[in-house]
Amino acid sequence: MSTKSIAGLATLLMLLVTATVADDNPKPDTPTSAPGATIIDVDQGKRLLDNKSAVFFDMRNPLNFGKGHLPGATLMAYREKSAFQADFDATMDKVDLSKLPADKNARIVLYSDGPKGWKSYKASVLAARAGYNNVFWMRDGFAVWVARGLPVEQ
Repeated sequence: MSTKSIAGLATLLMLLVTATVADDNPKPDTPTSAPGATIIDVDQGKRLLDNKSAVFFDMRNPLNFGKGHLPGATLMAYREKSAFQADFDATMDKVDLSKLPADKNARIVLYSDGPKGWKSYKASVLAARAGYNNVFWMRDGFAVWVARGLPVEQ
């Protein structure tokens, strides 16, 4: 086989691998703001957790929650069918907002997987629409929390 043929095959192989990786995660990153919510990073989330000054809600599915979650977090699985876009159609999704505190002034922190975690973005928007005044969206999510070596419970 000629050097030209080998180079051509290598290029083709790289394109196939790149296309496969791109298809594995078709979700775009979540927006960098959420109407009615304040974005916090994991350091701010850790301080709120340590000070017990907020209630934490995990939007991921029960299986992922069972594998590990922030200490004391409540599972509030968000079932999404709406598009991955800022102006999503909430009527297509399901989330039980009754799990949120009755006090609309309570500090709540919502999180899911990370910057591609649309479930927590959408839940944050819906909580704010429902009248919650202190909605914190931990956009970095569980992935960054774990990567930073912060505490996890199962």
